[in-house]
Amino acid sequence: MKENRTHHYELMCLLRQTAAGDLGAAVEHIREALSRHGGEIIALSKWDERRLAFEINKQKRGVYILSYVTLPTESLVSLERDLNLSETVLRWMILRADHLTVEEMQATDAQQALSEEIAVRAQRQRERDESKADDTAQPAAADA
Repeated sequence: MKENRTHHYELMCLLRQTAAGDLGAAVEHIREALSRHGGEIIALSKWDERRLAFEINKQKRGVYILSYVTLPTESLVSLERDLNLSETVLRWMILRADHLTVEEMQATDAQQALSEEIAVRAQRQRERDESKADDTAQPAAADA
């Protein structure tokens, strides 16, 4: 009988710059991919948003998401396949995180700060959309 082993992993994903516009959907994409393969998120944080040293798929900037997960070893291959096929994820790297304790992983958790940033970005986008709608409505009113 095959033993079902789970290990702790560190997953770094480099997302497209367009994902920064809808960061909530991008993070949810990573969460869904992990949960679909039996993974449990220990910690998740936005690491950085930077200019890339070289273009990857015509992208000059990217968003790095760092997560620590518990994942069954037999689902690694299918998770890797999903990440390779994803249009949101440019690059990814999975490493065994045996060098860290669960407490150290949880200390890096910034899910609350990430959700606050997602809310602020959504508010800014709504404000931009409203100002664009006001700008297009004003010329029409002046013509009348």
